[in-house]
Amino acid sequence: MSRLATLFIAACAALASVSCTQEQQNKISRDIQNWTGTNGVLEFYAGDKLVRRFLKIDKLSTAMGTEDGKPRSYRFGYGVLDENLNFVADPGEKKVYFEISDFGSNYIFFENPR
Repeated sequence: MSRLATLFIAACAALASVSCTQEQQNKISRDIQNWTGTNGVLEFYAGDKLVRRFLKIDKLSTAMGTEDGKPRSYRFGYGVLDENLNFVADPGEKKVYFEISDFGSNYIFFENPR
C-alpha cells in the first residue's frame, strides 16, 4: 500500500473519531492496526530480569465474558516464544497462545524496532 493511501486512511479515521466515544475510537484504532498489521514484542519481567519474550504479535485482545459480554481481567494473543531471548524467531521456536493476567503482571508490549 502506498504511503499516500495510508495517510488518507489515517486522516479519515481521525475525522471520524472526533464524534465517537472513547471505546469507539479504541475499536477503530484496533481495526486499523489489525488491517495494517504490526510486529509486536511482548516481554515479561520478574523484577528487573527479563524472563519471557514473544515475537511477531499482531495484537493483544481483552477477553470478554461469554454470558455477560463484560471484559475479563486478562488479555490474550499469539506470538513466537523467543526461548533463547535473542530477539529472533529461530527455527524450532513456535507460535504459541498466551494469556496475561491484569493482576500483578509486569510486562511491556511494543513494536519491534528491527
